Amino acid sequence: MSSEPGTTKPTDNAFLGPLNGGSLEVAYAGALSFMRRRYSRDLDGIDVAVWGVPLDTAVTNRPGARFGPQAIRRASASLCGDPQYPFNRDPFAELAVVDYGDCAFDYGRHAEIPATIEAQARAILDHGVHLVTLGGDHFVTWPLLRAHAARHGPLAMVQFDAHQDTWDDDGERLDHGSFVARAVRAGVIDPARSIQVGIRTHAPEDCGIAILDAYSVHEQGVASTVERILARVGGAPAYLTVDIDCLDPAFAPGTGTPVAGGLSSAQLLMMLRGLGGVEWRGMDVVEVAPAYDHADITAIAAAAVVQHYLGIIEPKLARGRALEVT
Repeated sequence: MSSEPGTTKPTDNAFLGPLNGGSLEVAYAGALSFMRRRYSRDLDGIDVAVWGVPLDTAVTNRPGARFGPQAIRRASASLCGDPQYPFNRDPFAELAVVDYGDCAFDYGRHAEIPATIEAQARAILDHGVHLVTLGGDHFVTWPLLRAHAARHGPLAMVQFDAHQDTWDDDGERLDHGSFVARAVRAGVIDPARSIQVGIRTHAPEDCGIAILDAYSVHEQGVASTVERILARVGGAPAYLTVDIDCLDPAFAPGTGTPVAGGLSSAQLLMMLRGLGGVEWRGMDVVEVAPAYDHADITAIAAAAVVQHYLGIIEPKLARGRALEVT
C-alpha cells in the first residue's frame, strides 16, 4: 500500500477485499459487513461464515432484536485492521471468513420460521463451515442447536445469560424463554455437559444443567469460573450461546429483558478468552436490541464477543486446515 500524498486506501472491503487479512478501511466508511469480511454465499474454501437471523417475534418483553445483526455489524467496523486484542494476531491471516448475510424467511408465516432457519443453517454446515450467528432473539438458538446436533451429535452447551430459558412449552410455540428445556427433551444438548453462567432469575427447573449465577461469578472470579466451565464441558463437542443480557444493564442497556446485577463486559470477554480449549462447533450472540442502546454500547459488546470467539477458535481451525492440505 502506497503512503504517498494523494493516495487512498481501498474501500468497500465487504465487496472487493481479499478473504484473508485485515481491512484498511477507516471505521466510518465502506459497506458494513461483520468486521469488514467479504459478503459471499460461496463457501468453497471458507472456514467460518458469519450469518444474521433478524427475528424477534418470540420475545416476552421489549422487541427490537430483529435489528441486532445490523447493529452488531455496524459496531464491528472498527475491530478489523490491527492485530486483535488480546491475541496480538490477525485471525484472518489464517482463517477465511465471510459474512454470509442474513437468513431469509417469511415474517408472516411464523410456524414455518424454525424449520426455515434450521434448513439454511444446515446448508452452511454441510459445507464443513463453522457457523457464527448474530441474533435475533434467543429463540433462534433452538433451530441452530438442531442444525448443529444433526451434524455433530448431542452438544455440550455453554450459555451466558440472565435467564435459564427452561420454561415449559408444547414444542410448537415461538418463545425465547423455553428453548433450553425443549433442546434437553429433544436430546440435542447433553445437560450433564452443559452450563449456564450469569443467571440471575429463577425458573421452575434446571433440566440437569449446571448453573453459575452472576453473584457466584462476582464472588469467585473469572479464573475459577473458567475452571468450572472447562470441567463441566470436558472434551465434548460444544455450542456457545451468548444472550447479551448476561451483562449488567450498565454494559448492555440495549436488550429486551435487562436484569440488574449482571456480568461486566470485561468479565465476559476474559472468560471467553479462557475457553480456547473447548471443542467448539458453533456459536451465537443474541438479544441485541439497538432501539434501547446508547452509543452502541450493547452492540460493541456483542461484536467483541464474536471477535474473541474467532480469536479462540482460530488456532484449531487453522491447524485443521493445515492437516487437510498435507
